[in-house]
Amino acid sequence: MSDHEGHPKVALSQALEQHRSSLQERLGVAQNRLPQILDALSFVKEILQQLTNQRTSIEEDIQSSFEDLHKQLDVRKSVLLMELEVTYGLKQKVLQAQVDSLVRGEGDVTAACAQTEDTLAGEACGANLQAERELGEKLAELASIGLPCQPEENDQLDLVMETDGLRKSIHNLGTIVTTSAVASQSEAMGIGLEQCIVGHPASVTIVTRDKSGGACKSGNAILSAEVFTPDGSIVDGEIVDHKNGTYEFVYTVPKEGNFSLALRLYDQHIKGSPFKLTVSRAFETEGAKRRGKSPGQKKKGSKRASSALGTPRRKTQNPIEDDLIFRIGTKGRNKGEFTNLQGVAASSSGRILIADSNNQCVQIFSNEGEFKSRFGLRGRSPGQLQRPTGVAVHPSGDIIIADYDNKWVSIFSSDGKFKTKLGSGRLMGPKGVSVDQNGHVIVVDNKACTVFIFQVTGKLITKFGSRGNGDKQFAGPHFAAVNKNNEIIVTDFHNHSVKVFTPEGELVLKFGSNGEGNGQFNAPTGVAVDVNGNIIVADWGNSRIQVFDGSGSFLSYINTSADPLYGPQGLALTSDGHVVVADSGNHCFKVYRYLQ
Repeated sequence: MSDHEGHPKVALSQALEQHRSSLQERLGVAQNRLPQILDALSFVKEILQQLTNQRTSIEEDIQSSFEDLHKQLDVRKSVLLMELEVTYGLKQKVLQAQVDSLVRGEGDVTAACAQTEDTLAGEACGANLQAERELGEKLAELASIGLPCQPEENDQLDLVMETDGLRKSIHNLGTIVTTSAVASQSEAMGIGLEQCIVGHPASVTIVTRDKSGGACKSGNAILSAEVFTPDGSIVDGEIVDHKNGTYEFVYTVPKEGNFSLALRLYDQHIKGSPFKLTVSRAFETEGAKRRGKSPGQKKKGSKRASSALGTPRRKTQNPIEDDLIFRIGTKGRNKGEFTNLQGVAASSSGRILIADSNNQCVQIFSNEGEFKSRFGLRGRSPGQLQRPTGVAVHPSGDIIIADYDNKWVSIFSSDGKFKTKLGSGRLMGPKGVSVDQNGHVIVVDNKACTVFIFQVTGKLITKFGSRGNGDKQFAGPHFAAVNKNNEIIVTDFHNHSVKVFTPEGELVLKFGSNGEGNGQFNAPTGVAVDVNGNIIVADWGNSRIQVFDGSGSFLSYINTSADPLYGPQGLALTSDGHVVVADSGNHCFKVYRYLQ
């Protein structure tokens, strides 16, 4: 065979080899893409399952709500029918007695008249004279008897049934809330994405968009936002829903440095998240002069407010001698580790309960700090936790958990078995929970700026509060405690105050103002009451714990200087009389001696 005859075969062989090499390369690219597709498939399936679970949950809520309404309507129907019978019976008794009296009178008069007529029809004689005299006296007596001839009751018995408003309410009863927003298309803007000034509110605007990039026009999307350092979460801030598809995240950072700002929509980062954030101390000298401190002192104070503010006053204010007993926790997801711990509760059985917000669980420890158990499964179905922020223990032993992102309160047994939920459809962002003297559940709705009081069955007893800076208004309220008078003590975060209310929602007492001095706050969070009625408050922005008497007068600081706090959240008194606080910025909880 000549060289000219073999050349086409060589060319074909080379072409096949190049083709197979290209095919192999594409196979590698496709295989490398496969894990990404499988991850996406798993994630989308999870979302689909959550959607299905939500549908089932909402279906149960609709059935339950309408069954309850049917019961209430039946009860009202029975009450009205009973009221009708009672009212009719009273009026009928009066009229029937009058009828009976008139019938008797009519019979007596008729009989006497008939007898008289018979007598007059006969011949007059002396023998009948006495009988006629008696008959005349009887007629006179009958004529003078006071019979009830005027009606002693009336026949009015009407029904006023205002059904138009009710029919309209029923027509508009319930709304299925959703959006088409997706994280991959949604974006944020504003100077607060890149920089802010220590201690000054900063804001970011979030615009939600659908899968095609079109702007969403309605609110109610589930957003979360956090400002954190490389070692963990620090600031939650407040998200304001403008109800037009845009949202505003307002936050304040208590110290300078480099931070990250994470904005999530339905638990997924939006475009560009997390953002790099620089927090600086602008106009430091003017600020220091305004507070009466030198720049050098101010710099020291910015490092740990508790160290600069708490310790020196112990010598002059005669504060209670309290010291750190122990601390438990580091950043992580294992037992005894935390990621953004929030609420704290203590049980009468010697247990400390921690709402581990970003780990979607509650962890339980002994009063001595020994880990006992944890429970919680991430999700948006009943029995799951999405963002537990508040925790309380009911006298029955049940554990009550405020779930900020699921917008309801879950109730679990003491061993972590789900029992029921309450507040679904009413709550917008429950942050703190407590239990009053009657066993009612008190819920502090951070987003709605309202305090709700429920029976454990879920029935709403009352609610009070709205957004604002008035006496009965709140700006991002956080936690609540109950004193021996069954009064409700609420920390009003952005109004830098503590407010005390009756169970009916009437203001009893208000104390605190914005600042760093004795009795002042920079965003109060956790609160507890001791056996003497003294009020213990976690001062988040000043990173300290203050103690007040029952009338709101400043008493002292808890000494936290040995191991300073950083952004304390929930606070409680243990069964053996110590103060336990969630040191959120340091990813641990701490227990301090407290002499009551």
